[in-house]
Amino acid sequence: MASNSTLIPLDAVDPALVETLLDSAFEPGRHKRTAYKVREGMDWLPALSFAAMDEDEHLVGTIQCWPVALTDPEGRRHPLVMVGPVAVLPAHQGEGYGKALMTAALGALSPEAPLPQVMIGDPDYYGRFWGFTNAQTGGWDLPGPFERHRLLARANNPAVLPVVGMLGPWL
Repeated sequence: MASNSTLIPLDAVDPALVETLLDSAFEPGRHKRTAYKVREGMDWLPALSFAAMDEDEHLVGTIQCWPVALTDPEGRRHPLVMVGPVAVLPAHQGEGYGKALMTAALGALSPEAPLPQVMIGDPDYYGRFWGFTNAQTGGWDLPGPFERHRLLARANNPAVLPVVGMLGPWL
């Protein structure tokens, strides 16, 4: 990320610009992805969601975090923060915007009571930089198709995470 680029709260950006960026960063059918079903009906969390602006103050990247829950077989809901999408315009990928957005979002979590985080992503990349792993998620299900090895979690104390459950919106 260029030194004269900035991160700002995502709620300071026109939602239409965010949608245009997401359309550019992902394929047109992005709304059909399972991640959208996991967070369906929820609003993203403003305190954990950011936008990256380039040196000309153009929007080049965003990250959104969402309130979700893992419902265990007994029906208990365990709150989590779903991280993503992390989106960067194709022309700016590889410039450090995604890494800066991830670091900002995870850094904004409350150190007094950080909720576990979950995401669908590359286990090598997100594991290397931020400690996400699929070690706890093997018994978790999602409301649609997904690649099991890409379902990742991060928690200060992984023992609090249920071994089995269904991931969905926090309602």
